[in-house]
Amino acid sequence: MNLVKRNTANRAFPTVMDELFKDLLGGTQYTHKAVPPVNIRETEQSFTVELMAAGMKKEDFNIEVDNDLLTISAEVKAENTDENGKFTRREFSFTSFKRSFTLPETVKEDDINAAYQDGILKLVLPKKEEALPKAKRSIEIS
Repeated sequence: MNLVKRNTANRAFPTVMDELFKDLLGGTQYTHKAVPPVNIRETEQSFTVELMAAGMKKEDFNIEVDNDLLTISAEVKAENTDENGKFTRREFSFTSFKRSFTLPETVKEDDINAAYQDGILKLVLPKKEEALPKAKRSIEIS
């Protein structure tokens, strides 16, 4: 038996199974899932991290801080079974991601807050007192 590599990217007529799975399931098992995009904003008082993860629940997320490393991860498993007479269709779905960020020394790790609303996971990372801007003061000349 010989193994032959076939270039399927340039073929004129894709297989019926490829088209069936592409149309019904949104792709085959080889479809690449992207890591959710993140926006990071800095203000005088804190850093804000917003991660777009639509379709998830807040229970799906795991947020950890260890040695100045903030890790946001999620894992969602689903199984749908549809029995219709002699035909049974089972679909499995698995989505996961993991993002890690090195925290600056100015962040108060114990006061980090997280909220999930409208598909956006929002973390507020407050700054330490010594990192906050100091009030302007006037110095008199003697």
